[in-house]
Amino acid sequence: MCQEQGTDLSVCVVEKGAEVGAHILSGNVFETRALDELIPEWRHEGAPIEVSVSSDKFYFLTRNHAVPLPCPFDNKGNYVISLSQLGRWMATKAEDLGVEIYPGFAASEILYDADHKVVGIRTNDMGIAKDGSKRETFQHGVDLKGRITLLAEGCRGSLSEKIIGKFNLREKSLAQHQTYAIGIKEVWEIEDEKHEPGSVLHTVGWPLDGTTYGGSFLYHMKDRLVSIGLVIALDYHNPFLSPYDEFQKLKQHPLFRRLLEGGTVLQYGARTLNEGGFQSIPYPVFPGGAIVGCAAGFINVPKIKGTHTAMKSGMLAAEASFKALNGEADMETYWDSLKKSWIWEELYKARNYRPAFKYGLIPGLGFSALERYIFRGRFPLTLKHSKPDHEATDVASLHVPIDYPKPDGILTFDVPTSLHRSNTNHEHDQPAHLRLKDPAIPELVNLARYGGPESRYCPARVYEYITDEKGESKLQINAQNCLHCKACDIKDPSQNIEWTVPEGGGGPGYSVM
Repeated sequence: MCQEQGTDLSVCVVEKGAEVGAHILSGNVFETRALDELIPEWRHEGAPIEVSVSSDKFYFLTRNHAVPLPCPFDNKGNYVISLSQLGRWMATKAEDLGVEIYPGFAASEILYDADHKVVGIRTNDMGIAKDGSKRETFQHGVDLKGRITLLAEGCRGSLSEKIIGKFNLREKSLAQHQTYAIGIKEVWEIEDEKHEPGSVLHTVGWPLDGTTYGGSFLYHMKDRLVSIGLVIALDYHNPFLSPYDEFQKLKQHPLFRRLLEGGTVLQYGARTLNEGGFQSIPYPVFPGGAIVGCAAGFINVPKIKGTHTAMKSGMLAAEASFKALNGEADMETYWDSLKKSWIWEELYKARNYRPAFKYGLIPGLGFSALERYIFRGRFPLTLKHSKPDHEATDVASLHVPIDYPKPDGILTFDVPTSLHRSNTNHEHDQPAHLRLKDPAIPELVNLARYGGPESRYCPARVYEYITDEKGESKLQINAQNCLHCKACDIKDPSQNIEWTVPEGGGGPGYSVM
């Protein structure tokens, strides 16, 4: 828009990963709708979007069988890609247009003026030791100020959540609370004769029980690579459930075992995702800026896609920003444009799928079939979400501990082995970025009432109960393991854990996710 209208505006992107794409994890079956609008000639410009969907299958799993179901996803014309690689490619396109990108810098604080208008962000200090002293490498954080600040932090963005709370943005749009899931994923290199580029497979059912919403995916990429993952809604009830171990169980199913045997794991990762959809969209504009993408929450749950809607929201925010900076309108036009866009239409039609599953798997599947094939998104009522995810956890006395099998080192693996494959790295001598509001809560509440669920819902074993010299259990936080998935910030029953950014550049280093 600057080039088209001869305007000179400075655009700066602050990226907490060591490089663009290092923290991006997604399935990803990619719908090109937004990219077609943004870069119409992407097919001729080297975009890493090459493998079109060749088949699309959907199964209901029991322990040993896979029952075919009608496939509801309609992935014809979509592509199986690595979203981290696409992010890198788009960064080069942005830099060619003059955008300044600063990887390795973590935005840790919002800057306000005297009237409480957002005027920019502050990056965190580098070189602070665990004890709070300054190491030899100490550097002050940097204030980056702009006339407009756009928050594109992804699901459960730490600054976005503060802004949503400070300006009551959910209340302003009459939105419900956000609901979440955690996705755990591996990329494998499989035997050539088993590889079917573009093959897409989804499942529901086993290993999850009938009250836990979720499902698996397996996508064939190029070069004998497949991505396999399990998504589990974080409103599950059993505090003894371990998403990581459920994923290991999944790979033992005959449907997946026969494909993965003889293959090699290349990468592992995990990330939470929004599932609230239409009912949970906050008012996305605040004084001095706006929230875009998954930080606001535009995932289409029945499609299992949010990349195209996230991109479109960024484009609409850019158009509103351009008008605001040139004095033609204010940022409220972003909200107006959202409601007139295909994002709004798409999410409205999809609004009832996810909350229908609060009644269980079979009723949810039944209602979803009616919504898709009969009502076609025009059901006269809008279903409400149940309680927030952290309130859904039952006390431990209502459940029996789950005895997960030991990993075999062939298809299933322990957490340290998987963490190594995530390329996760943090400076060890820094204050923990996972903060307890009350240090006594883990032992007095989480362990006593809920059996210490943080030691299981975290897919990186950041939280570990150890026995001290007095024989008492104490929570140990292994912050260096953190995959930046945000599950702890969401699922902690007491909402006592606050996820904040570590030193810039820390975290996972995804390359093919």
